[in-house]
Amino acid sequence: QVQLLESGGGLVQPGGSLTLSCSASGLTYFNAYIMGWFRQAPGADREFVIALSRSGGGIDYSNSAKGRFTISRDNAKNTVTLHMNSLKPEDTAVYYCGASGATSLPRRRLDDYDYWGQGTQVTVSL
Repeated sequence: QVQLLESGGGLVQPGGSLTLSCSASGLTYFNAYIMGWFRQAPGADREFVIALSRSGGGIDYSNSAKGRFTISRDNAKNTVTLHMNSLKPEDTAVYYCGASGATSLPRRRLDDYDYWGQGTQVTVSL
């Protein structure tokens, strides 16, 4: 059974930083999956944030993530990490980790992803 477990969410002030982690279990070969992060604000659709290629050598950024967020993976530990800097109130959302069995980026559609985590709340506020 595949499970993606996000962690690291919380409350942060505007301009602050936060690191989210996603730990995968049950994937036969973690490095066979593109890993992505999406987010969903209240009343909004789930939207693409950032994705990382299987090797970790390629990154696809949404406009909102460019210059502020980055992503990394440790294929030996089956984890992917989202580093978020210069956070804004509009970054407030539930953040979801996804695993895609596709072979190349970009993968920005929800249906590109085969597995999802349960999400972790990020709140940016004073």
